[in-house]
Amino acid sequence: MFLDRPETGSRALLVHIQQNDSELATVEELTELTSSAGLVPVRLISSSRRFPHPGTFIGGGKVDEIRDWLEDHECELVIFGDDLSPTQERNLEQTLARRVLGRTGLILEIFARRARTHEGKLQVELAQLEHASTRLVRGWTHLDRQRGGSGRGAGASSGLGGAGETQLEADQRMIGDRIKRINERLRKVTQQRAHNRRGRVRSEIQSISLAGYTNAGKSTLFNQLCRASVHAQDQLFATLDPTLRKLELPVIGGAILADTVGFIRQLPHTLVDAFRATLEEVSQADLILHVVDAAAPLRAERVHEVNKVLEEIGADHIPQLMVYNKVDLIGETPRIERDSDGKPRKVWLSSIDGNGKSLLLEAIAERLADDMIETTVLLGPAEGRLRAQFFELGAVVGEIPCEDGSVEMQLRIQESSLRRIAGEQALNHLPAGG
Repeated sequence: MFLDRPETGSRALLVHIQQNDSELATVEELTELTSSAGLVPVRLISSSRRFPHPGTFIGGGKVDEIRDWLEDHECELVIFGDDLSPTQERNLEQTLARRVLGRTGLILEIFARRARTHEGKLQVELAQLEHASTRLVRGWTHLDRQRGGSGRGAGASSGLGGAGETQLEADQRMIGDRIKRINERLRKVTQQRAHNRRGRVRSEIQSISLAGYTNAGKSTLFNQLCRASVHAQDQLFATLDPTLRKLELPVIGGAILADTVGFIRQLPHTLVDAFRATLEEVSQADLILHVVDAAAPLRAERVHEVNKVLEEIGADHIPQLMVYNKVDLIGETPRIERDSDGKPRKVWLSSIDGNGKSLLLEAIAERLADDMIETTVLLGPAEGRLRAQFFELGAVVGEIPCEDGSVEMQLRIQESSLRRIAGEQALNHLPAGG
């Protein structure tokens, strides 16, 4: 017989098991994740274990220790810093008589709290349902509210089919139906994004996406670059919903900058799948700004974890510009580091005060300007509109007025932009020797 899951609450006992898989599996990260989910850590129990126990993850002795402590303390949740299998989660809940959350369940709780838009809420619900479908223990009868009439007549019981396998099958059916409906809605979102992206491609507008470990300062940087007001806070996963804004770059002109969800170690596959429409803004970008918390003690490991997620979503082939943020915390000077060929490779800056912002804009423009040319064009007195557009792009290096009213303009500009602005005849404006 399947038992109802224990009631949840806000007070949590944290269980951290140190394994050899990653130095990022820290007590600090588990505590921060718990607080980000709106929960209150009451106590931390730590242990080292080389291999997880197949039935309980932590073994019988540690389970007894946790159960004895719970008997004497008011605490409704037990949260593990690692993922638990459905069997492990079920066994622990039955033994401890407390709701048990693994790493994926905890991150899903955070995402549920952060989602603000209709699309974001759909994506989070999809991830929750896909995660729940593997661990059904009579915890999901509330989902019948999603589907109108349930076929119950007067005097019928509150369950859909009683206990046992019939209830389990009903839960599976409800979750399956809901997943189909959400996927259909998200498909429409994906189609709309693809349509908007095709429009940008036709207009030759280049796109840039921010990516990085959660809480690296992406949204703060986004606000600095675009003078936007995206929610930015010192917490994990502060931004879920993608935000696109126009970014003005020197020489190149307008581009589109996208702020997206932050990554983390072992980002749950259910979330990657659910947020695939959102993450397409990253996988379809012309350039990725990989934002790194320069003050993080394990920043190299975080860079590695972000690159793993980028590979998973098919964005590992896109050029990256590394942006080392929060230099104000480590006493570094804002600067650009270049490759041997002179191409910008890293930018060091502080997004909180904007120190280094101009360096980043310069580096982005250089990385995007693959077809940059230096040329001189001669514009007649009636071509003031073209002259204004060149200045608006920031492409004018200098100009020399001529006696007949024409202007000789020295430009540093993308050849594609020159053709788009002035047409093929612009290339014929080259004066002799220009």
